[in-house]
Parts: sequence; structure tokens; C-alpha cells
Amino acid sequence: MGKFIYNSSSREIEIDDRTLAHLRVAILNKLRRSESFAMTWEHGVENGSGRTTIWLHESIPLQFVFSGNRPPALNRLWVEQMLLAANSTAGLHFMPEPEQTEPFEAE
Repeated sequence: MGKFIYNSSSREIEIDDRTLAHLRVAILNKLRRSESFAMTWEHGVENGSGRTTIWLHESIPLQFVFSGNRPPALNRLWVEQMLLAANSTAGLHFMPEPEQTEPFEAE
């Protein structure tokens, strides 16, 4: 399990490395173009239910901490779906991985 750490908050979001790798590509693509957006995730029953939404902006530090040292092959369709969600009024949110069409290398 990797971790997503936003700003200097003590809150860390545990995310499996494969999902985190795809979120990293989508988030960094948005921020390198100076495009701010919202991201929402559910806490899960084990963490008291509920959900959190944050506003991602290029000036706020963030970290992607992976537990493994080997990056996974990326699913282009999944990254594209994440980018479409980030462009919507609902914002980026966790979604299941779609059937992989072909792997690609991140830029």
C-alpha cells in the first residue's frame, strides 16, 4: 500500500500502488498544465465512513509514496477516465480499473 500525502497535513490516504501510480500520472498531468481540480475519496466503513474532498493546486505540495520499487505497466484507458473525471464538476475520484487495451509509458 502506498500513500498520498497532500500539503503538510498529517492525514495520509492509503492507496494500493497500482491505483496510486495511475492517480500520479493523472494528477501530475493536470498540475503541470496549471489546472486545479477537486479530488474526492470515501473513507470506508473501517475508517468511520464519510468522504473527503480536497482542492488540488500546483502551489500546494503533495507526495506519492510507493511501498514497492517497481512501477506497474499503466492502463491508458484508466488514466484517460481519471482525467475526464478531474475535468468534471464532480472532480477526480477513485474508480475501478477498466479492461486494459494496451500498456503505455508515462511521459
